[in-house]
Amino acid sequence: MRNWRALVSAIGLSLAGLPTHAMADDGYALWLRPSTQSVRQVNISRSGDSPTLMLAEGELRRSLPAGTMPVMLATATAPAIAGFRRDVDGLGDEGYLVRAVTLNGRRTLLIAGNSDRGVLYGTFALLRELATGGRMDAISLRSAPKVKLRVLNHWDNLDGSIERGYAGQSLWDWWTLPDFRDPRYTDYARANASIGINGTVLNNVNAKADSLTAPYIAKAAALADLFRPWGIKVYLSVRFSAPIELGGLKTADPRDPAVAAWWKAKADEIYRAIPDFGGFLVKANSEGQPGPRDYGASHADGANMLAAAVRDHGGIVMWRAFVYAETDPEDRAKQAYTEFKPLDGTFADNVLVQVKNGAIDFQPREPFHPLFGAMPRTPLMIEFQITKEYLGFATHLAYLGPLFTETLDAKTGWKPGETVADVVDGSAEHHALTGMAGVANIGRDRDWSGSTFNQANWYAFGRLAWDPDLSAASIARAWAAQTFGTDPQVIDTVTAMMMGSREAVVDYTGPLGLAHLMATGHHYGPGPWVSDLARPEWNPTYYHRADASGIGFDRTARGSDAVDQYAPSLARSFAKPETTPESMLLWFHHLPWDHRMASGRTLWEELVAHYDRGVDYVAGMQRQWETLRPKIDAERWQKTATYLTIQEKEARWWRDASLAYWMSVNHRPLPAGVRPPDHDLSWYKARQFPYAPGQAH
Repeated sequence: MRNWRALVSAIGLSLAGLPTHAMADDGYALWLRPSTQSVRQVNISRSGDSPTLMLAEGELRRSLPAGTMPVMLATATAPAIAGFRRDVDGLGDEGYLVRAVTLNGRRTLLIAGNSDRGVLYGTFALLRELATGGRMDAISLRSAPKVKLRVLNHWDNLDGSIERGYAGQSLWDWWTLPDFRDPRYTDYARANASIGINGTVLNNVNAKADSLTAPYIAKAAALADLFRPWGIKVYLSVRFSAPIELGGLKTADPRDPAVAAWWKAKADEIYRAIPDFGGFLVKANSEGQPGPRDYGASHADGANMLAAAVRDHGGIVMWRAFVYAETDPEDRAKQAYTEFKPLDGTFADNVLVQVKNGAIDFQPREPFHPLFGAMPRTPLMIEFQITKEYLGFATHLAYLGPLFTETLDAKTGWKPGETVADVVDGSAEHHALTGMAGVANIGRDRDWSGSTFNQANWYAFGRLAWDPDLSAASIARAWAAQTFGTDPQVIDTVTAMMMGSREAVVDYTGPLGLAHLMATGHHYGPGPWVSDLARPEWNPTYYHRADASGIGFDRTARGSDAVDQYAPSLARSFAKPETTPESMLLWFHHLPWDHRMASGRTLWEELVAHYDRGVDYVAGMQRQWETLRPKIDAERWQKTATYLTIQEKEARWWRDASLAYWMSVNHRPLPAGVRPPDHDLSWYKARQFPYAPGQAH
């Protein structure tokens, strides 16, 4: 009998950080339970000896109970499963088949795919099915990812800090790489593989040119070596002016042959160190970052030049559409569409335009970005923010599954029935290159993401990137079962808490379509009064436009006409208050405080009711969580309970500060029976937080 412990160790499956059953649960295991290093005596055979297949076997030996039916891990070319090759047709490179078959006269559980990566994904799908209550003898799974590139964007800086990171310092210790390869790197890759994530951008989109120097390429190569068996490619964010800063050129104009040659040589250098390097992510001409427009060139000129540099290696370019001008714009929400829509069809075929889910900046609620559906000849890669820059940092319980699915399920209006998900997964226009990006919430905190419930957002992103048609509720239930066990009360209660939690944050921070009301710089806490920043579109007052007569941003033809960037049917709907969803009302309209709402209340009364509803929901989550105290391990229960206390306090702060400010503008009393703010407006304005986490360096 082989020594499976030694084998698993040899292929780099660390698990060194996982707690044993005798220890308190600190959340390190994430949703990958049971968290034990014991190796079970299970009858498993496999069709090859690739590191990836060996990893899959290790997962099964650690998790399957002894005495289960034999398991066969096989790629489609294996002679042993010749009779089942048709069953994996159409699954692509990463899809999987998991079901009981008869092999050599014996009932066997077959986990098959067209590649060893597909087998690994099938292994994790099997374990997820069992962890959520499925029976081994009834397993029948067949799935392929609908999105090709499923990528985490780490906004990690070379000094170890993370821009908009709320779970400690960067996971990457650039100082000790490439020599020391922290076991957590492997555990990170394992977690991503378990939910189908297949790419990682290692560094911040506000990139330093140093990340392209030889020492940092070697560090990235060390991570790539660890990630490769888990089916994960590495990518790098690049600074567009690197040819000047590193190469001594006088320009970074993408039309200059010397600039193109510099990038081609740099790409060749990277691929020598990382043969399966994924490609580049670029933030250009946004928030002070250099880009092609500095030279009178277009975004397509810049993206295509970089695409040519990586094309021969099979690399791709993800070019972000997050742009806004340095001068006073007509409407910041219109700028990405204005710059990118005319470029439809001009990007190289190995370029993805990466578009945020909404037109402003990852707000708790935004309408879907008008570019989705409006650039049919260009693959658009949707970008979500998993880290909660605007949803309470690490401490507020805000499950983002509903935010993700709200966007993905939205009808674009450009084609009958077409959704944002159809655009993203390529089915709308049959694009071969598709992608979904998520700004990671991962750091060095023991529980990876700052709290147990933040892990659910990482999990939900991965599951939806694999299949954008999944429901947020089904993902929440699966996560709850994998994270806390299969007790029905725990799953029901946790799922109920999660499903309304994001809406609660919307209610107490920016209801009815209000957005961008946070305090300056750190984005921690309320600041709807801020109006003195250098650029108009940095100020919350720019977005809510509240005065004595009303509140909201007029984006109809009478105002900025941003509605015209949507398909005609949606534009007509958004142009009228009575046909605009109330959840988006003040995004598209400036309305009187006495505007009558569907509830019969005035707009002012409705606004107040939403603030109170948000605070009440958090108090309700506290009560729900209390009922689970006997059924959740003490460590995770107590941390969550403490964070819910923080959230309830800060929800009240958001509610009170906001109402105090609105009352100073509209000069109206609160509705009868409503609790007044605890302090006057000057008290809320005086609060300062110079050392809030996650600020840019």
